[in-house]
Amino acid sequence: MKAHWIKVFLRLALSMAFLSAVADRFGFWPAEISTWGNMEAFLAYTESMVPWAPESLVPFMGWSATILEVIFAIFLILGFKTKLTAQLSGALLLVFGLSMVFSFGLKAPLDYSVFSAAAAAFGLSLIKKPFLEIDQLTEKK
Repeated sequence: MKAHWIKVFLRLALSMAFLSAVADRFGFWPAEISTWGNMEAFLAYTESMVPWAPESLVPFMGWSATILEVIFAIFLILGFKTKLTAQLSGALLLVFGLSMVFSFGLKAPLDYSVFSAAAAAFGLSLIKKPFLEIDQLTEKK
């Protein structure tokens, strides 16, 4: 398989994972397959992952993560600033995974493949040549 198709697959896989998590928080997935089902449940989960944070900061953290996931998903789908977006996605996933480790132990992020997704995002940032991306329009020739 050629690297440019792997790049497209990585972009779409990461984007869909972000959008699926956000859809869960907004209740778009059926209750029987949802992890949170609504934003309030996600914010309670966020609070359990950052017990060191002041309670008043938790909504900001949960909403910030949600907004970043939507932005990163859109940018990855479009191929806009792909390298930077992939690096930031990897960092967000790594922080999420480490928060899970410190709060729930190593099994939780492994079961949800958080570190695999972070590695995929960082790997995506290394594939330089744009393919089916808006970045191609701004590429220096």
